[in-house]
Amino acid sequence: MDDKKPTVLIADDEERERKVLSMSLKSDFNVLQAQNGKQATELIDNNRVHLILTDLKMPEMSGFELLKWVNKNYKTLPVIIMTAFGTIEDAVEAMKAGAHDYITKPIKLDELKTIIGKSIKFGKLLEENIQLKERIKRYEGFNEIITVNPQMKSLMELIGQVAQTPATILIEGESGTGKMLFARAVHYMSDRADSPFIEINCGAIPHDLLESELFGHEKGAFTGAIGLKKGKFELASGGTLFLDEIGELPLDLQVKLLHVLENQKFMRVGGTQFITTDARIVAATNKNLRQEVDSGNFRQDLFYRLKVVYMRIPPLRERKEDIPLLVDYFLRKHSNLTKLNNIVLTEKTRRILQNYDWPGNIRELENAIQQAIIFSKDGKILPNVLPEEILSQWKEEEFETEEYIPLTKKELQQEKKRRTDKILNELEHKFLLKLLESTKGNISHAAEISGYDRRQIQNLIKKHDIDAEHFRM
Repeated sequence: MDDKKPTVLIADDEERERKVLSMSLKSDFNVLQAQNGKQATELIDNNRVHLILTDLKMPEMSGFELLKWVNKNYKTLPVIIMTAFGTIEDAVEAMKAGAHDYITKPIKLDELKTIIGKSIKFGKLLEENIQLKERIKRYEGFNEIITVNPQMKSLMELIGQVAQTPATILIEGESGTGKMLFARAVHYMSDRADSPFIEINCGAIPHDLLESELFGHEKGAFTGAIGLKKGKFELASGGTLFLDEIGELPLDLQVKLLHVLENQKFMRVGGTQFITTDARIVAATNKNLRQEVDSGNFRQDLFYRLKVVYMRIPPLRERKEDIPLLVDYFLRKHSNLTKLNNIVLTEKTRRILQNYDWPGNIRELENAIQQAIIFSKDGKILPNVLPEEILSQWKEEEFETEEYIPLTKKELQQEKKRRTDKILNELEHKFLLKLLESTKGNISHAAEISGYDRRQIQNLIKKHDIDAEHFRM
């Protein structure tokens, strides 16, 4: 075959008709021939076909059945129907069923070539449009996840691997780390992107209303239920349901959620019939759910059912290399808060932002940048326009530089102890991270190779607020 020529497949049970058409088209196209729809599907599966020219009435598999198969498996592949003048009604039905065009017999060669050329261009445009939509999905999924951190990049790669699967995902991370962004990225990179993304914060809705919000209710189910209401599971069917702060879900609703996850069906409040749902579940929490299970606040069976795929989003203090990128991103995003054209941060302001621990994570950083833009003067952001809690930590951090020189024996002893404690604490933290990484979070193995006992390792983990579960993943 000539790779420069488009390939046309002729499907017709009349051998003479096929040969005449093939001879007429072969100067401009590669031509494949099939004597029925079944043979055509085999040729399509094994060759790069750009257009199908098919008769409607064929043995084994008709043109209508072939058209249906193409629409299901090769949506961008155009189909042209050949029909006799007296059966144009069939051609019209085929157009309604998804055929791109039709031509009546006896076929005029010039007319056929014109229709084929236009149809192939249409198919190419359709294919390019689908590819563009796929790129847009990926962009929409990741356009606000700003990072150069290796761990964050690994999570983004993981999303690319699991998004197309129906697997339930559990995302753990402190408040403000961007769990919602990751949930949206999963949705937009999946084949559900054109369906709804529905979210609900399980900790923000009172218990007596939460069940109705999740599962809906029938008219008269309770006082105030003046009509039927669809719940989030019903609204998200075919799409993605994001259950934020899942750790706040009451135990009785945990049982019902587990039932939905296992059976893909639920019942509205006050209802008597089960409703099927095809919602993909992404759950998020700022708690350590394993600890919640151990304390009896969260069901173990539900925990494992949610944690088919597990993600832990690191807090901003563990990926400080992202702070400069995020600062510049939020400066651009919120530039409309001022009439000044160019907003810049002084070097000292940047140093303050870089060294702050950000307990509120990215959300706190964005709020701080917004405040700084609003109160800045002459387009320059000085430290004095930053929130007080950031400046108060900076005042403490200033003493860690060479600018602070003790004046008395007591101050010198205090400063020596403070600096020694800080260095030892940092060393202990790094030691523990490396130990857990090398043992994949196995406490017993960590104790064995380090010389500590299990209790000492567990105390160190608690002291440094390290999530050992992350290393097991």
